[in-house]
Amino acid sequence: MSVKWGVIGAGGIARRRTIPEGLTKARDCELVAVQDVVPGLAQEVAKQFGVARAYEKEADLLKDPEVQAVYIASPAHLHRKHFEWAVGAGKHVLVEKPLAHTVQDAEAMVALARKRKAFCTEGYMMKFHPLHAHARAAVQGGRLGKPVLVRGQLSCWYPPLPGAWRQHPATGGGGSLIDMGTHVFDLFQWILDADIVAVSAFCSTQVHDYPVEDSATVICRFATGCHGIVDAFFCIPDEACLRRLEIYGSQGGILADGTIGQGGGTMRVNSLAAGGGYDAEQKRTAEAAGYQPVDPGEFNMYRAEVEYLTECIVQGRLPEMNTLEDGLQVLRVTAAAYQSAKTGRMVKLPARRERR
Repeated sequence: MSVKWGVIGAGGIARRRTIPEGLTKARDCELVAVQDVVPGLAQEVAKQFGVARAYEKEADLLKDPEVQAVYIASPAHLHRKHFEWAVGAGKHVLVEKPLAHTVQDAEAMVALARKRKAFCTEGYMMKFHPLHAHARAAVQGGRLGKPVLVRGQLSCWYPPLPGAWRQHPATGGGGSLIDMGTHVFDLFQWILDADIVAVSAFCSTQVHDYPVEDSATVICRFATGCHGIVDAFFCIPDEACLRRLEIYGSQGGILADGTIGQGGGTMRVNSLAAGGGYDAEQKRTAEAAGYQPVDPGEFNMYRAEVEYLTECIVQGRLPEMNTLEDGLQVLRVTAAAYQSAKTGRMVKLPARRERR
């Protein structure tokens, strides 16, 4: 059985990544329709990827009787509306991150999906990176001892661009924090299997002249007690940013470069039988400390995220990865971080009673 997919918002990330790497390559998946409000764009994308039908109106795509699942890649402020239309039309949904423009919108989306029993996931594709899965297995298997610190960097150069919805609060909900920092919040909560329960944040616009932050640094505390540092900047040249992931525990560590992003990267792991010895001179390098490389094998995160929801639909089982509940939790952390940056105070959050 193959699942027939449609796309709402065929430009941007859909055209660059999710269509060519995911929706046209995934197992048991057939892309049959694309839509975009920009005149002519959907037709152009359909021709480029050999898709049968192209629409300018969302309603026309959702009326298409062949479409069973919809990938929503429209600007964040439209996610709730498009999600409600899609679920209301009986479709399953993969919605891009962030889940919604506000926590309230996300709560409504979660409630609707539960009510309609729709199979839905969110596009935090980095959990499908095999090196991140390796990191989670190492942490959950106790190979690092007690996790004490995680650090994640997702930054880039994103100058002012005409029509860039991520650079306006009314359409993106914020700037670098909600667009990129949320990836790291989601990834760390999954790797540690623990919610963020407190945040202290700095947000500012240091370089660019748009009305959202181009700089965000967040200090987190997880329910386990582990500390976290997340930095998300729109004003660091791509050539200068390693997109680094670091995880440290009482019996080892994980160092990765380039895994936090849209593909690739390397990872090294150091796992000790017990806590490290005392070195008064602190001369150890990563190599001398015994960090070993990890081979990720062949993979594509965009294909994997599409295949995952497709498999859930075919098998009739609710998704347990990238759930809407996970996306809602990330937005709550994000809202708390913005509140902290505005007030200059730490903000606490309740942990969920149950995690998947």
